[in-house]
Amino acid sequence: MENLNLQWRLLPTLTLLAASLFLLVFKDSAKLSHSECSLLPYNQYWLTSKRIVTPKGVISGAVEIKEGNIISIVSEEDWPRNSKTGQVVDYGEAVIMPGLIDVHAHLDDPGRTEWEGFPSGTKAAAAGGITTLIDMPLNSDPSTISTETLKLKVDAAEKRIYVDVGFWGGLVPENAYNASALEALLNAGVLGLKSFMCPSGINDFPMTNASHIKEGLSVLARYKRPLLVHAEMEKGSERHVKLEDDTLDTRSYSTYLKTRPPSWEEAAIRELLTVAKDTRTDGPAEGAHLHIVHLSDASSSLDLLMEAKTNGDSITVETCPHYLAFSAEEIPDGDTRFKCAPPIRDAANKEKLWEALMDGHIDMLSSDHSPTVPELKLLDEGNFLKAWGGISSLQFVLPVTWSYGRKYGVTLEQLASWWSERPAKLAGQVSKGAIAIGNHADLVVWEPEAEFELDNDHPVHMKHPSISAYLGRRLSGKVLATISRGNLVYKEGNHAPAACGSPILAT
Repeated sequence: MENLNLQWRLLPTLTLLAASLFLLVFKDSAKLSHSECSLLPYNQYWLTSKRIVTPKGVISGAVEIKEGNIISIVSEEDWPRNSKTGQVVDYGEAVIMPGLIDVHAHLDDPGRTEWEGFPSGTKAAAAGGITTLIDMPLNSDPSTISTETLKLKVDAAEKRIYVDVGFWGGLVPENAYNASALEALLNAGVLGLKSFMCPSGINDFPMTNASHIKEGLSVLARYKRPLLVHAEMEKGSERHVKLEDDTLDTRSYSTYLKTRPPSWEEAAIRELLTVAKDTRTDGPAEGAHLHIVHLSDASSSLDLLMEAKTNGDSITVETCPHYLAFSAEEIPDGDTRFKCAPPIRDAANKEKLWEALMDGHIDMLSSDHSPTVPELKLLDEGNFLKAWGGISSLQFVLPVTWSYGRKYGVTLEQLASWWSERPAKLAGQVSKGAIAIGNHADLVVWEPEAEFELDNDHPVHMKHPSISAYLGRRLSGKVLATISRGNLVYKEGNHAPAACGSPILAT
């Protein structure tokens, strides 16, 4: 009986001890979970470098990160008296820059994950210094054109993304005249809408006209979110070749180039500008914003956009690294890795694109990463008219922009503007896009001077590297590390064990 009483007296103490052990184990498991999100074992630390790209210029100093955010930025002369706490990671002469934000990527998840997918695509993004992707609403199956299909996207991304991913919704004839359907999609969290003014190649994503776009802008105005437009308008009478002509040399890139002339881009932009004026101050769609994706024509189309900006239209334009790196004259016969829409144009056009980008007439850059399975590229047949279009590029956009831009005098600050600051603004991400106190600790560390060959020995993290037009190139600008919300998600070929990126939904 005495032993039994002793046991009863000890029971509360034993219970308390057991509870304490449980909490300790739980706490340790939480730490373990954090460690799997990052290749660094701590969540408060300093990064130091001689070259840190901030909104106030490039400084030598340190950035302090705590629990996913930037909490302090100090110059080199102030560093000794600010380094009393936290671990220090010294990157020496390497550049620390805001992580890239790619507002135009096709990850094809769910439904076509054999083309890419959230895990493989976001691993490639991390390896390329991209910390935020905005996923396009088409090439996945189904396309993201309703609240139900958006939910499929968000569910597919959960615990499968290594960087943050947001989502554009689709503006299609099916929902364009249904304000409540568009409002529901925007309320569910898409960051804006996307439409095509020519056939998209995807059955459940048909093309829109100016009337559809006008309706979309009127809804977007209330949310102050953008409409992204693929601006090509097919003009049958303007075709330079007849596709049914059996005498065509389908292995010649010039044949494909003639099927999508610059006049298609010009026609679409002229049509767009009839409704873009609604976005001006005091216009019926004030608050909405029009964004032209992947501009390739640097002549009449660009002139129209420059005039629209002068007139007060709320409009921006992007181009892509492949239009700045390649020219039509150099594309080998049958090399369908270079097929995309709009097409890569001639060398003179490429020079004009660079001039417009450097002068600020083109606002930002995006990858338009659009992969597929190698079979659909018809690499053996080399038929440019039948092969699936799209440049696979996600991992290489930073070194490509830098490598081809150096001859034009591109600066680190310009890279940060084109790839981080302005894309963040377009996507409504006020806590991203710059190394600033209070922002997410989204950073890329890279060596601009380091050169490498994109050969078979180079580690490539895209699902189908063989279809990338950049293979075989010598580039400058090696990504050493990528940090997403304070987590070191990529370091010199290795990724964090767990996929801890966050889906981004507008509120």
